[in-house]
Amino acid sequence: MRKLDLRNGLIRGTPLYILAIFVLLALLVFSILFAVTVGSADLSIGQVYGVIFYKLFGLGDPQTMASGAIHDIVWLIRLPRIVLGMAVGMGLAVVGVVMQAIVKNPLADPYVLGISSGASLGATVAILLSVGAFGTNSVGLCAFIGAMLASFAVIWISGLGGRITSIKLVLSGVAMSSMCSAFSNMIVYTANDANRFMTVTFWLMGSLASARWESNAVILLIVLIATLFFISQSRVLNLMLLGDDTAITLGTNLQTYRRLYLIVASVMVGFVVYSSGVIGFVGLIIPHFVRGLFGVDHRRLLPLSALCGSIFLIWADVVARTILPRTELPIGVLISVVGAPIFILLLVKKTYGFGGGA
Repeated sequence: MRKLDLRNGLIRGTPLYILAIFVLLALLVFSILFAVTVGSADLSIGQVYGVIFYKLFGLGDPQTMASGAIHDIVWLIRLPRIVLGMAVGMGLAVVGVVMQAIVKNPLADPYVLGISSGASLGATVAILLSVGAFGTNSVGLCAFIGAMLASFAVIWISGLGGRITSIKLVLSGVAMSSMCSAFSNMIVYTANDANRFMTVTFWLMGSLASARWESNAVILLIVLIATLFFISQSRVLNLMLLGDDTAITLGTNLQTYRRLYLIVASVMVGFVVYSSGVIGFVGLIIPHFVRGLFGVDHRRLLPLSALCGSIFLIWADVVARTILPRTELPIGVLISVVGAPIFILLLVKKTYGFGGGA
């Protein structure tokens, strides 16, 4: 029987794992407190934290802290996008871990099953065919529907002619991505609208600029619930790395779990795409980094990846907001610049895997 070394990371032992959790929590708090002070508007630290303390604890002068330009910049623009970045980073990293376990491929990411292409098609339909005229959230809603439909279609196709396997999932995802991309390109070509085409392009680059407290609360709640659910499923996710035959000998049929995890992951990514557009490579970079340090045991991999994903996207957004003067670089473009070389390195690193041995 194949064995899996769950402790093949560089850092081992429960005390070091607990220490890492506390360090990452502290770093997450520091990242939030620092990121809210950074932006194109020249605000002092006192002004920034004055607004936050007033909104949270009612401390300070209501005439200057309850409204006005400073209040709007801090409480309605900067802080909501930081919270959204935390939720999106957590969601993408966790789904990346789950997808890699489902397809047994450490190079998989949340969009391996055609989810991003489905979202792109939904957004393209909304923008270029004037569906967006029905409301400001129409583009995000259509992107969410597209992502969900693409995911369910991949699950259905993978189940045709027998049980779902990791190879059939990947091939079905590639086929679905190609089909959605073809339809998107056809719509763009036939619409012949330069202004709306630019809108589609900008949305597909990814951004946290549309963050609002009302939508943040829903997205953060969904991401947290899904993350806790996957953490509770760590044993089954570990079994997926061993394969279906080994899991069956241990009394677990992975088919039902695989379908369930794909549905939950699709809902999670659908809401992320709805709120931030398409942001790639986070689900690839973060799990690889954490797995190399702490091993492949999902009981540790999932919580650590969730925290690292949140921290990573907060700092990526800080860089995106400040790297160019008087403008904002789309965060999806920035992360792709970093993620693509890492992806290439993983492809050529033949020894990288999940720590299994024959």
